[in-house]
Amino acid sequence: MQTWRGAENTPAEWRGGVVTIGFFDGVHLGHRQIIGQAVRRARDRGERAVVLTFDPHPGEVLRPGSHPALLTTLRHKAELLAGIGVDALCVQPFTLDFSRLPPAEFVHGMLVERLGASVVVVGENFTYGHRAAGTLAALVAHGAREGFEVDGVRLVRSGDRVLSSTEIRRRVAEGDVESAAVALARPHRVEGVVVHGDARGRTIGYPTANVEVTPWAAVPADGVYAGFACWDGRRQPAAISIGTNPTFAGRERRVEAFLLDFDGDLYGEYLAYEFTSRLRPTLRFESVDELVKQMAADVEATRTVTLSV
Repeated sequence: MQTWRGAENTPAEWRGGVVTIGFFDGVHLGHRQIIGQAVRRARDRGERAVVLTFDPHPGEVLRPGSHPALLTTLRHKAELLAGIGVDALCVQPFTLDFSRLPPAEFVHGMLVERLGASVVVVGENFTYGHRAAGTLAALVAHGAREGFEVDGVRLVRSGDRVLSSTEIRRRVAEGDVESAAVALARPHRVEGVVVHGDARGRTIGYPTANVEVTPWAAVPADGVYAGFACWDGRRQPAAISIGTNPTFAGRERRVEAFLLDFDGDLYGEYLAYEFTSRLRPTLRFESVDELVKQMAADVEATRTVTLSV
């Protein structure tokens, strides 16, 4: 998948094609409905499917300090988009000046002059331009004048509500990683570099890889989870712990995991933890022996869960 930053940097040979627009955090089932339509239209027309996304999250620019927890890093988002057939990703820096573009200028400057869209595919609730003044109906009218088609895609619903990144973030924050995985069509994951911790795990027979998660990551509720550690094409079953380690009076919230059947040095590696199932809440144990006994049970439960995936 071809990637570039800033629509003004669109390579000449990549102008034209079917464009879909959105932040697409999580690339969840609802997003896949929209992006999938763009890919199908592109294939039918013998053109390329292009995603126009934004960085950082618009909320952080428009309401500083209100940045939502992110379900995907930009890196992971790109991997997911490539996996569903997207040919190119244009990452548009989201700034205050950009947010103030009138809808007509957004359409003409971004979609026509820079990306050369032949078809634009968006969700039925899509808005654009200053103060989100542009609507799907306005985009259809712009397209008629500017020479591109518009597909408005019906949103996916979960029960009586539209499936949204906000709803999935809520599920993750509550530790409901099973339900989140259904909506995402994959396990939720957090990523980061493995850093040094207190090294207590090694002394009690359960060395852990402590990940410094990426900024704004949607980290599940405190507890112990069965899942996988992923790096360099490897996917290893892992018992993942999130919390402050109350048995040792810890204060810093950490994401760390014991990798089953693995013996190696992961310091400095970029690791992703995938969450399959929540095993239990974080507990404080009266002795190290009690903790070790529980960790042994957590490891066996992880083995059982991950074998069935």
